[in-house]
Amino acid sequence: MKAELQALCDRYVSNRQAVHDTFKWDSDYIHPVCANLFCVQGKAADPEQLKACKKIIEGQTGIFSNFRGNIRPALASMLALSEHPEERMSQALDYYQMLKQEFWGSEYLALVSFLLTGLADRNQVEEKAARGKVIYKRMQKEHPFLTSSEDSVFAVLMAFSDKTDDALIADMEACYQALKARFSIGNEVQTVSHILALSDGVPEEKAGRVIDLYNALREAGVKYGRYYELSTLAALSVTGESIPGLVEDIQQVYEFLKGQKGYGGLFGLDSRTRAMHAALLVSDLYANQEQANTAAMTSTLVQIIAQEMAMCAITASVAASSAAASSH
Repeated sequence: MKAELQALCDRYVSNRQAVHDTFKWDSDYIHPVCANLFCVQGKAADPEQLKACKKIIEGQTGIFSNFRGNIRPALASMLALSEHPEERMSQALDYYQMLKQEFWGSEYLALVSFLLTGLADRNQVEEKAARGKVIYKRMQKEHPFLTSSEDSVFAVLMAFSDKTDDALIADMEACYQALKARFSIGNEVQTVSHILALSDGVPEEKAGRVIDLYNALREAGVKYGRYYELSTLAALSVTGESIPGLVEDIQQVYEFLKGQKGYGGLFGLDSRTRAMHAALLVSDLYANQEQANTAAMTSTLVQIIAQEMAMCAITASVAASSAAASSH
């Protein structure tokens, strides 16, 4: 494994443990999201700082706030990476209220309000929220049964694009049609089409690159999933690195993680999740090398969203299974 990738993996393991120690009772699926946030910035997670930021969230929100749901550890991590965490929390809450003028309140909307604190001023948020709602309605028109609250995140991010609304929708739909021939038709494929629409390029070529990367990983023995895991793979595919090189890097990280705490054994994360985390770390490697590149920064942003979606999807599935079991 190349030295910079090994260093990134070691930092990830350390950060993941620090986050776990702070948020022991939160889902194990959110801990990698948080660890990754620190890895992208090249910083170490500090449990004491995380606890302080957790208190900031609790001090500025009510007990049933969407800021206190499954994404709370990720939000606390974002605050820990801020120079002025209390001010950023206040700004995120302000942005959230503005976004709620256009969208239903949700954890996803809370997440995007945090992301926007580093991207836009108050006037821009108001303008982009309105455009985002128009894009979201067009998403619903194309796929009424697939479009839901998580798509509001992408609708708002797309509102910052230089592409016209028509071009964005056409790009999304072309990517969706190209992807559905290889993967199951559903929300996951729609999410991938949204990620790809945020990047430049010919839709069919962008979708083909995701498919080629997925196929190459499977051929290399990496058990990559074809559902929510595809979001992270799509974000990695837009980095422009060669597919053989990406596969080699992912394969090495995949094997490295297998020997780490929480990934092996009966109660460890499954192989598909391990592969997704390997792809996430490889994405970090190339994003860090191109910090001045807007596309790389957008890719990193999307990875965070994709991880949150994966965690929420699994949490919902576990909750549904528990409810079904209790009814018998």
